[in-house]
Amino acid sequence: MTLLRRVIVAGVMAGALIGAPGPAVQAQDVGVVQSDILVLDPERLFSETELGQRMTSEYQAAREALSKRNRGLEAELEAEEQALTEQRETLSPEAFRQLADEFDTKVQRIRRESDAAVRNLERRWELAPVSFMRRVEPVLVQVMQEAGGVVVLDARSVLLRADVVDITGLAASRINEEIGEGQAATGAQPPVAEDVTPQDAAPEEAEGDQGDRGSVQEAPAE
Repeated sequence: MTLLRRVIVAGVMAGALIGAPGPAVQAQDVGVVQSDILVLDPERLFSETELGQRMTSEYQAAREALSKRNRGLEAELEAEEQALTEQRETLSPEAFRQLADEFDTKVQRIRRESDAAVRNLERRWELAPVSFMRRVEPVLVQVMQEAGGVVVLDARSVLLRADVVDITGLAASRINEEIGEGQAATGAQPPVAEDVTPQDAAPEEAEGDQGDRGSVQEAPAE
């Protein structure tokens, strides 16, 4: 079991632990509440820290860049399709069919590249909270030790709790102080958008038979 899993205990344990007589809670001179049982909200921690906010901003920027590229390629494909249609009257059926087949092949390639680019971006965003927790784990351990805690529960799974044992705010402040946006720190996770290269960031799947020609979708909404 990793240190992170020892720190963030599954919420299924919360009922039994919260239902049992609670430990004494007292304020310390250092300002860290002392308690054996602590709770933390991972989603709030992600949204309130500079690191989580940077990861969110980078994901949104990557989505926008992908959508912009999609719109540009859609316009290019529509123009190419229109030019092909205009040539039809001046070409033999065989010559037109060859050009049409080449265009269809191009659209299918764009479709495949689009699917790969979108899946890659969304998969990386789904894994962002995991990367985030790995990055901030040392800070969470430090806060837990200072608070004298032996277990940290996911606050989202706890039905009844005392606000004084919620370390989310304190942990967020410490993370901002010690890690900040995380860009200059050794071992920081790469930005969400880095893997979306120009070659990978093709437009999303084109639709339909005629729609396949000159029609691409934008990146999915958040």
